[in-house]
Amino acid sequence: MLIITILLEAGWSLAVTKIGAAFAASIILIGASFGISKIGVEALGTIARQPEAAGDVRSNMIVSSALIEGVAFFAIVVCLLVLFL
Repeated sequence: MLIITILLEAGWSLAVTKIGAAFAASIILIGASFGISKIGVEALGTIARQPEAAGDVRSNMIVSSALIEGVAFFAIVVCLLVLFL
C-alpha cells in the first residue's frame, strides 16, 4: 500500500511540474512580446518626431529586441530543463 501511495504522489508531482513549466513558459513569452511591442511603439513615436534619427533609433531597437528575445529564449530553456531533468 505504501508503494502505491508513493507512486501516486510522484505522478502528481510530475503533473504539477509540467503544468508549472508550461505556465512559466507562457508568462515568459507574454512578457517578451509585451517588451518588444513597447520598444516598437516607442521607436515609431521617436522616428515620427525626429525622422533624421531613424537610423540610430532603428539600430538601437533591433539590439534591444534581440536582447529581450535572448533572455526569453534562455528562460524557456530553463523551464525545459526543470521539466525534463
